[in-house]
Amino acid sequence: VIPEELLEDGQLRLLDTDTSVVVPVDTHIRFVVTAADVIHDFAVPSLGIKVDAAPGRLNQVSALIQREGVFYGQCSELCGIQHGFMPIKIEAVSLPKFLE
Repeated sequence: VIPEELLEDGQLRLLDTDTSVVVPVDTHIRFVVTAADVIHDFAVPSLGIKVDAAPGRLNQVSALIQREGVFYGQCSELCGIQHGFMPIKIEAVSLPKFLE
């Protein structure tokens, strides 16, 4: 999470991150998730992705992103006091840009 005082114009409070998952478009992507403490839920609604992340277990979900862009999500399982501060940012780029 980017602290509120460091947000630039256009960045989203509690959704923007200082790092992102960068993936190529038109490529099958597999997300493998787990958790270290309690059950979480990796969710990016605009991509139709939602998968539980449970301690001691590996779960997976596949995606085929067909357009470039930035997609936001967050933990969607009430998991504790920091639940509202678990954003996800996926950046889909062209294959040549991904390979740079």
